[in-house]
Amino acid sequence: MAKDADKPVPKRQGPRHVAIIMDGNGRWAQSRGRPRLFGHHAGARRVREIVSSCPKLGVEYLTIFAFSTENWKRTQTEVAGLMSLFHRYILKEMREFVREDVCVRFIGDRFRLDPKLRALMDETEEMTRHCSGTNLTIAINYGGRDEVSRATKRLAQDVAAGKLDPEKVDEETLPRYLDTYVLPDPDLVIRTSGEARISNFLLWQSAYSEYEFIDTLWPDFSAELFTEILKGYGARDRRFGAVSA
Repeated sequence: MAKDADKPVPKRQGPRHVAIIMDGNGRWAQSRGRPRLFGHHAGARRVREIVSSCPKLGVEYLTIFAFSTENWKRTQTEVAGLMSLFHRYILKEMREFVREDVCVRFIGDRFRLDPKLRALMDETEEMTRHCSGTNLTIAINYGGRDEVSRATKRLAQDVAAGKLDPEKVDEETLPRYLDTYVLPDPDLVIRTSGEARISNFLLWQSAYSEYEFIDTLWPDFSAELFTEILKGYGARDRRFGAVSA
């Protein structure tokens, strides 16, 4: 008998774009008497499984929250460990992304990141640019308010330069300046670990997203659980402010 994760979710029912707040790595490790970084490594391995499951589930876009603008407040040891993990993970997975036809993008303010990490991010984007399978977006040093602030600044500069008529600025204008300008808005946002907050993630883009808050810690988030959540999404009535007929 095939596992539930092997049964495809019909594209007409499942979400096209799923965003995930991957929370709970530290608690997962501490519950096992291990340092928090042990949990982050376990969480990074879980990403591969979820990315690989996307094609058969009909998910064309997957956006994951790897490091927020607020995460710099963590201990220097944890931050340094995370930056090292990002570098090793990207370096290790780069060719695998190409092999699995995964197009990789990064969003967030790169200025504060180590130049070597930024260069590796640029190389990965260029190397996978031609891939036409799953679109994986990784948010590093990302914050929704920071993104809107940076986008507004660029919009204001275009207005000042005469490139944009301020009278024509509407809710369709700002998204063209966001980090996610090439992506559709997420249909579904999942947060693991039992916390019920959005933590400054995709604030503009998720205005009409469905949310799923689950107790499972990220390192325990499996393709089977992912499949069940997507099947539940198919039963939701998305009206976008309208009324069902």
